[in-house]
Amino acid sequence: MRVTSRDPQVPNRADLGKDPASVSGMFDQVAAKYDVTNTVLSVGNDRLWRVATTRAVAPRPGERVLDLAAGTGASAISLARSGAAVVAADFSPGMIAEGRRRHGSVRNLSFVEADATDLPFADDEFDAVTMSFGLRNVRQPKKALAELLRVTKPGGRLVICEFSHPPRPWFRGLYRFYNDRVLPRVARLVSSNTEAYDYLNESIRHWPDQRTLASWIRDAGWADVAYRDLSFGIVALHRGVKPAQATEPAGRLDA
Repeated sequence: MRVTSRDPQVPNRADLGKDPASVSGMFDQVAAKYDVTNTVLSVGNDRLWRVATTRAVAPRPGERVLDLAAGTGASAISLARSGAAVVAADFSPGMIAEGRRRHGSVRNLSFVEADATDLPFADDEFDAVTMSFGLRNVRQPKKALAELLRVTKPGGRLVICEFSHPPRPWFRGLYRFYNDRVLPRVARLVSSNTEAYDYLNESIRHWPDQRTLASWIRDAGWADVAYRDLSFGIVALHRGVKPAQATEPAGRLDA
């Protein structure tokens, strides 16, 4: 049984061990202010990343789409506007509750509590699967990529939007300065759990670069794996397709 701290006066802070109970409890505590905090800390770029992710998924009416690590449903709502049936899944009950409170009346959107490494869905169930800023918080990300493959139909699409590492040294230094010096101060002003954003910094720093993540996706069995940078490489958008046969080598997506 999962036990997390529900006392709002006792901040939950995950660490790089990424214990599921600690990570889930941490997100429970930031659920109410999560979206506005992200917009402030990203200087509005979170909305641009969401648009890019939705376009990459390219959901169509009649399709079934899984939005894993959906949080309060901001990304799922963007996908659902296409007319696709969207399942917003997250392992934080607090996030799911906040998402249902905000978007529970949307007809083609449902919310499900789910573990990324043990998804409660059948094989070959979804036309497209996507995960934004969640894979980094999973203790076994390679297992999560394999689970996403399992629940995707042959020919179905994968889109992973995740923090990454800016390739240009001058911008990488500027970005590190922002994360180390500016972000913590802003987080203290707008977040309900500032310690959660200390973990954010640590998790970004220790997350693999674009090419390494592309190789993880390919090794999980996805084909046509490619990526492109967003916001000078602060974020990378990775794509893949579930094949009927063997996968192809990972590569760089330039368009």
